[in-house]
Amino acid sequence: MLGIIKNVGHAVYRVWFYILVTVPILLFFPFLLVFTISEKTYPQFFWLARNLWARPILYGMGCIPIIRREQRMERGKSYMLVANHTSMLDIMLMLVVSRNPFVFVGKKELETIPIFGFFYKRVCIMVDRDSVRSRTGVYRRAQRRLDQGLSICIFPEGGVPEEDVVLDKFKDGAFKMAIAHKIPVVPMTFVDNKKRFSFTFFSGSPGRIRAIVHPFFETGILSFEDTSTLREEVRDVILQDLVH
Repeated sequence: MLGIIKNVGHAVYRVWFYILVTVPILLFFPFLLVFTISEKTYPQFFWLARNLWARPILYGMGCIPIIRREQRMERGKSYMLVANHTSMLDIMLMLVVSRNPFVFVGKKELETIPIFGFFYKRVCIMVDRDSVRSRTGVYRRAQRRLDQGLSICIFPEGGVPEEDVVLDKFKDGAFKMAIAHKIPVVPMTFVDNKKRFSFTFFSGSPGRIRAIVHPFFETGILSFEDTSTLREEVRDVILQDLVH
């Protein structure tokens, strides 16, 4: 009986999440639509997404962000933001952590999500991982966004790992891109998101969600031969706070 009550609670909690995701989009739809017509108004879109979408979702779920910054990003500077990926809350928490406007690089499949997908495909850099042409095109589109003073965000695991995997292997894309564009890599550890709202349906609970912004990795003097070293050093930094 207790198990049934728990599962009902988890189901309600998950439905409540989707309501919180959808309502602000519908409420501010005209403004969101206007700010996605041109790339020049992306900072305004980002402000709305950060303050009127991500924050209400996290606080509405009872997930209180606790952010520890070991180094701070400078206004107007571009960065490569990377973090572990275990929850749908990762998107909202990343938006709350970074005051600097950034663009997500994400899977093309997400554009099929109702309502959310409509804006996702308009403002994100989408990649079809099965297409070499698509993966190559990401670099060109990222350069254009960086030229506009924006940052880029990639979850380098390339997807959500199996339930028993603490941190999956990292793919090279984010680190090659950071080296190519000579921008610092900003490693972040999202400590509690998996516990608060994993991809397992009957799971989750309110509570704090900690984000640790680690010291940045500079890439100015690096070459593509340094990609694997940079990738593993960043992964090790993120992993430390997941295993302690």
